Amino acid sequence: MPADVRIGHGYDLHRLEPIAPQGAGRPFVLGGIRFDHDRGPVAHSDGDVLMHAVTDAILGAIGEPDIGQLFPDSAPENNGLDSRVFLEEAARRMRAAGWDVGNMDMTVVCERPKMGPRKREVVENLAHILGVPARDLNLKGKTHERVDAVGEGRAIEAHVSVLLVRR
Repeated sequence: MPADVRIGHGYDLHRLEPIAPQGAGRPFVLGGIRFDHDRGPVAHSDGDVLMHAVTDAILGAIGEPDIGQLFPDSAPENNGLDSRVFLEEAARRMRAAGWDVGNMDMTVVCERPKMGPRKREVVENLAHILGVPARDLNLKGKTHERVDAVGEGRAIEAHVSVLLVRR
């Protein structure tokens, strides 16, 4: 008998560098929302760690290939691509397989920028893309207490757990 729920986990990490032309960093985007920051992710796409982790969590829950297999960084057409494209594809596959998001818990780890003032905006944007109520998504911002590359402001990471329910 098939299960009525599926759990997925997503993780992503990107190095942060000064924004081009001073460095290799792209503009800082998190959950599809642009933040003012002097550093940005070094990535083939737009480097949105949260959207990447959400995408992988959904794909993992439905047993589909991960983001790197569907959108390889070796493909020129993915250079600078808006990560919304990745998440929309994961959501399309999720719905086609008969699943909906039950709830999602997300954690972003970085020293700055601080997410608190824009957390609601990020959650509402992700909820809109996924077609779920914002109350079903939770976002936490954490620091790494100045430990390792994340704590020194040289990287950002995101962890996501998703519970999918049979439609």
